[in-house]
Amino acid sequence: MKVVALYSIKGGVGKTSSAVNLAFIAARNGYRTLVWDLDPQGASSYYFRIKPKVKGGSKDLVAGKRELDGLIKGTDFENLDLLPADFSFRNLDLVLDARKKPTRQLKKLLKPLAEEYDFIFLDCPPNISLLSEAVFAASDILLSPIIPTTLSLRTLEQLKQFIEDNSLDNLALIPFFSMADRRKKMHRDIMENFIETHPEILNTAIPYASDIERMGLERMPLGGFIKKSHSTDAYNELWQEILTRAGA
Repeated sequence: MKVVALYSIKGGVGKTSSAVNLAFIAARNGYRTLVWDLDPQGASSYYFRIKPKVKGGSKDLVAGKRELDGLIKGTDFENLDLLPADFSFRNLDLVLDARKKPTRQLKKLLKPLAEEYDFIFLDCPPNISLLSEAVFAASDILLSPIIPTTLSLRTLEQLKQFIEDNSLDNLALIPFFSMADRRKKMHRDIMENFIETHPEILNTAIPYASDIERMGLERMPLGGFIKKSHSTDAYNELWQEILTRAGA
């Protein structure tokens, strides 16, 4: 089982759309796949037409009163399940802080699912917090979408510094460009220069595109309502790069 977290300190960079689309592609390719919507806004849950509600909320979940597999919902797509969000997840930092070894709690919750899933995608809220540290401890790969802007690049450097300062040597940070608009010279220049100086970034960039925005209207991954587009091609290519990096 590989745990892949879609994470960024900055919001509005395409974490949720990437989590949903990459999970869909993994499932379509035969991998048993789970998305865990950790964001109290519940965007991933919305895309899969599942009510963002967890019985007992975050407190019972972290306390071990609820097993994860009893809360998982099937989606409309084969091999793809969802652990929905809950508005109580806004308090997850406080709930974790009340536990011993708080940063190990998510990993502990996920461990029993190792035989059931090949990939688990974590759709994470932005910022660095105790929940973020628990995500880092539970994940094998930290996929970090970045917009080709100076502020977004700055948050990536902050994230890299945090990982280095906390000696998270087993966590593979893999950034990729998201919401890239090649019509803008600034976007093109930033991507070209950044790729030259940061070999860890994936070559495939996810475009700023209307069909990705349509996901909110259709309430499903791209592949659920469109057969082929520049966006679907980009996500398929991105997935292949991720598999190569993951050694899967």
